[in-house]
Amino acid sequence: MRALGRSDPPASFLLAGKRYTLATVVKHDFWAATAFYDCENGDRAVAKINRCTPFAGIALSWVGRWLCRREVRFYARLQHIPNIPRLLGRIGATGYVHHYVPGQPLAKGMPLPETFFPELHDVMTQIHGQSTAYVDANKRENILLGDDGSPHLIDFQISFDLHEFGDNFITRRVLRHLQAADRYHILKHQRRLAPSTLTPQQHFEAQRVGWLTRLHRAITRPYFAVRRPLLRRLRAGGHILSEGSK
Repeated sequence: MRALGRSDPPASFLLAGKRYTLATVVKHDFWAATAFYDCENGDRAVAKINRCTPFAGIALSWVGRWLCRREVRFYARLQHIPNIPRLLGRIGATGYVHHYVPGQPLAKGMPLPETFFPELHDVMTQIHGQSTAYVDANKRENILLGDDGSPHLIDFQISFDLHEFGDNFITRRVLRHLQAADRYHILKHQRRLAPSTLTPQQHFEAQRVGWLTRLHRAITRPYFAVRRPLLRRLRAGGHILSEGSK
């Protein structure tokens, strides 16, 4: 079932003339393996290697290559935003590497600077300004509180733009709905974690749930009802690490 089959992420690799050595595997699921690597110059990086093995006799390496290409495209497009990890390059046919962001995933009870959510709204506005929707803002573990006190976004696997299906009436409409969902999810987190920072208008908007968000909930609720307790058991048993910068 694992993305790399019986293999693990490589023990080391060379990228731009620097050697990176495996520190720890963060996650290894059906679609990808994610691991932290230490560079010989003291820096830390994150490698994500998408699926390259068949499943039930069906070749899926093409899916891994496609997932890698599209996620690298999003990272490359958004490199001008300081809150997006710096893309370092590709490894193999289905993998890429980005800079490690020291910090912790957004969580209930975490003390947050007053500037955190205003800055996060600004980051999302900049992403939307590139005709892109982040899409995965519902998952708090994809939003990091960096050691610098700023928000950082990771994991663009399911982000959306006008590249694959073209720029037309339908795709622009889908993009607008997904961008509205991005804004709603940020406001939802803000309402739960830092309600005192909401303006009256933001508080009103945080109560509104669009049809796309309702559809997303209906589809994903059964999945997460199974996934979350399973991940808790795996983390408790030491089989996978807690979510973090990846």
